[in-house]
Amino acid sequence: MLLAIKNVLNQNQLKVIQTLLKNADFVDGKLSAGKEAEKVKHNMELSSQSPLHEQLNQMVMTSLLQNPEYQAFALPLKVATPFYARYTQGMTYGFHVDDPVMGPMNARYRTDVSTTVFMNDNYQGGELAIKTSYDVQKVKLAAGDAIVYPSTSWHQVEEVTEGERQVAVIWAQSMVKDPLKRELIYELGQAREILLEKQSDATETGYVSSVYANLLRRWSEI
Repeated sequence: MLLAIKNVLNQNQLKVIQTLLKNADFVDGKLSAGKEAEKVKHNMELSSQSPLHEQLNQMVMTSLLQNPEYQAFALPLKVATPFYARYTQGMTYGFHVDDPVMGPMNARYRTDVSTTVFMNDNYQGGELAIKTSYDVQKVKLAAGDAIVYPSTSWHQVEEVTEGERQVAVIWAQSMVKDPLKRELIYELGQAREILLEKQSDATETGYVSSVYANLLRRWSEI
């Protein structure tokens, strides 16, 4: 299941981000790729030594982690700081699955949920193509929006044919490891929210709320 979230970043934040990235130090994206991914990865990423990370993370991470839709869908336990990627004309990232475990030895985390935050939209091509159980879904959202999907998914960034694609890519270890269980909890949680709003005193609402809480308790890894 994929979840598109609108307006994770507002227009003022996007303007600041564009200003910061305009003359930022970008390096070859292969430097952060695993053995399989480096064969198909053709992009640029903000240097890990760049002093801009702190300012960017303050906006991107804070906005994403405070978003109730993201919290409900990802059920984040550990969230890594973003990679800021740039794709100019001709760049692409072929089909791959994200590394299952990332981070330094003293701060390892399992990648359960992947998120792409779109920081601009004035480019052609560059769609994020994600393989689902039924087909390949191509995603290209407005600046400030985000797409959230299981890290187990095969996906690629199609070739940018004009302009420059700028995104923040974020991985999270979820409280619920299994993507199907996570999806069931999310859908049940959505139903629970509607019932709490419209029929908060109904017996049925209490049943749904109880099942939601107990499934999350049973399936969570904390």
